[in-house]
Amino acid sequence: MADTDNSSSPKTAVDFQRISLRPFDLADIDDYMAWAPSEEVSRFYSWEPNFSREEGMKRLKSMIFYHPWIRSICLDGKSIGEISVTGFSRGGDRHRAEIGYVIGSDYWGRGIATLVVGLVAEAIFWEWPHLERLEAVVDVENVASQRVLEKVGFVREGVLRKFYLFKGKSRDMVMYSLLSDHHVSQD
Repeated sequence: MADTDNSSSPKTAVDFQRISLRPFDLADIDDYMAWAPSEEVSRFYSWEPNFSREEGMKRLKSMIFYHPWIRSICLDGKSIGEISVTGFSRGGDRHRAEIGYVIGSDYWGRGIATLVVGLVAEAIFWEWPHLERLEAVVDVENVASQRVLEKVGFVREGVLRKFYLFKGKSRDMVMYSLLSDHHVSQD
């Protein structure tokens, strides 16, 4: 989950009425290639930076055709990130799902991630009535993404040591959860 802001420059506020979520389309390839291959953005994601347009198109096709719930985060209709919810399908885990999100680095520090995570967290409990628990697993070094989740109302449950094999190294991750009976904060 990349929403880290390492710069000290002030950010221009974004009118949240200009933010929308929608399914990806193959026509999003140019917008997608403007943010997804970035080294900053890919730091906490499984993909390698600087991938080709062809690889970007493969990723878009995979998201469009095979991911059960993924949306493009848009500013004035232009794709600037993605947010997804992945359900667990095994019998005893069916009541859980995981949320993940990433935004282009040009848009970090403007409250966009907090807005869309809050909107999706609230909506997904209505769309999936069987869902009781929404989880997020965040790299311990991704402090900005941890702040996003906490602002929305997710509860930090603890650190999962050497939980995730990421780009050849085991990483500690922080587990967050939001329960269906907990109200999302819109701070």
